[in-house]
Amino acid sequence: MSLYDRYVLSPMIDRMCGTREVMDIRREVVPEAVGDVLELGMGSGLNLSLYDPDKVRRVVGVDPGEHITALARDRMAAAPFEVELIGLSGEDVPAEAHSFDSAVVTFTFCTIPNVHRAMGEVRRLLRPGGKLYFAEHGLSPDPKIARWQQRINPLWKVLAGGCHINRDTKQLLEEGGFRITDVRQNHAMQGPKIATWVTRGVAEVR
Repeated sequence: MSLYDRYVLSPMIDRMCGTREVMDIRREVVPEAVGDVLELGMGSGLNLSLYDPDKVRRVVGVDPGEHITALARDRMAAAPFEVELIGLSGEDVPAEAHSFDSAVVTFTFCTIPNVHRAMGEVRRLLRPGGKLYFAEHGLSPDPKIARWQQRINPLWKVLAGGCHINRDTKQLLEEGGFRITDVRQNHAMQGPKIATWVTRGVAEVR
């Protein structure tokens, strides 16, 4: 699995998550972040070029995938602001409470094993008035598509590095203690509809 992760999965994720359509979705949320930013699941650093350097002081990225984050080094070096990478999962971030003005999560909630715990960390780390900017693929509202997502998810997780295609982003955020203040949802990408339902927007700690 390590060889698959290094030579197949990580480059594949970088390419699939960096297509024009996916980058356009990222552009809807990432440039809104301000101040000190926590990015869960920084991966290969695809968001780094999308932050507004006039609004961002530093970005602290959290990601346990050493093979995918190895692809981020050049993007980190090119960023016009401070970038720090923490090689841990989002469930436990070694930072003081209320350390960040913004949090960014793009195509990441699907892979975090304990996503509710990770959202608890985001709540802990955001300063009062801080906002979470998110863009996630997940469970389709179409019952037929959703049934196929449930059927395929066990195999999908194995082949796609732990990615779940059956998580309901809005429900997860609301259960996780957030109030969604702006949301847009649609099948936003080309490809099979089991993997193209996207929810993006802004949330605040409730």
